[in-house]
Amino acid sequence: MMTWMNKTFRSDFILLGIFDHSPTHNFLFSLVLGIFTVAFMGNIALILLIYLDSQLHSPMYFLLSQLSFMDLMLICTTVPKMALNYLSGRKSISVAGCGMQIFFYVSLLGAECFLLAVMAYDRYVAICHPLRYPILMSKKICGLMAASSWILGSFDGIIEVAVALSFSYCRGREIPHFFCDVPALLTLSCNDTSTFERMIFICCVIMLLFPVVIIMASYTRVLLAVISMGSGEGRRKAFATCSSHLMVVGLYYGAAMFIYMRPTSDRSPAQDKMVSAFYTILTPMLNPLIYSFRNKEVVRALMKLLGKGKPED
Repeated sequence: MMTWMNKTFRSDFILLGIFDHSPTHNFLFSLVLGIFTVAFMGNIALILLIYLDSQLHSPMYFLLSQLSFMDLMLICTTVPKMALNYLSGRKSISVAGCGMQIFFYVSLLGAECFLLAVMAYDRYVAICHPLRYPILMSKKICGLMAASSWILGSFDGIIEVAVALSFSYCRGREIPHFFCDVPALLTLSCNDTSTFERMIFICCVIMLLFPVVIIMASYTRVLLAVISMGSGEGRRKAFATCSSHLMVVGLYYGAAMFIYMRPTSDRSPAQDKMVSAFYTILTPMLNPLIYSFRNKEVVRALMKLLGKGKPED
């Protein structure tokens, strides 16, 4: 036990980061801070809007507020530490800090996977079984499904951080990433991590593909129901409601599968950093923008909050 502690906790890790101090990278860093600010403010605004407007107190918007909260936590897990290290010139992160990043990062990714599946199921019930919607998506059931997403994600995070920090790290302390990502951290281990890497792959298959199956099955049924609708207005509204969710799913799952479902031999630190930046920084910014601009109810609630809505009769 003492040997493991001496090997693992003898010093901080070094995050090599994604930017140097060249003029181009200074601009890119400023761009990332701008994206972070928009993502931070956008997700907070969406959460507050859903909380304050009683007409948005429905399962669909409750789940959307949960997605925004997860996105908010995700960007706050990685970007502030990256910015602090870049501005201060220090690149270190403590082992405890690294463990916390791994836990929150993995937990939030897993929780979002399951939450997106729940959101797809919600749209399936709303469109295919509208009369049973209040029963199938009651507040209690909706709350339980959202809580299950958080719990399942956290369970995966606990396993990965516990196993990752049980290894000895003797191949230097420099992590080729801008945050403590498990695949990047494992490159420093002097232990055989092949079993753990296979376990991560299996977890990713479950965490990514199982929700994808639910999403595809839900939207296949939704598509068939929409096609059979006699009302053109009903068809347009159904497509508009579902397309926003599908855009978010495509952005999120495409990047996540690229990172975690490739063989280790095909991995490139530069590619991993760029794709990770996309779905940990850019996607949380796009999510509220996609839902806000493509959702009339959200726009109406925003205009009402700003005092620009039509007065009620």
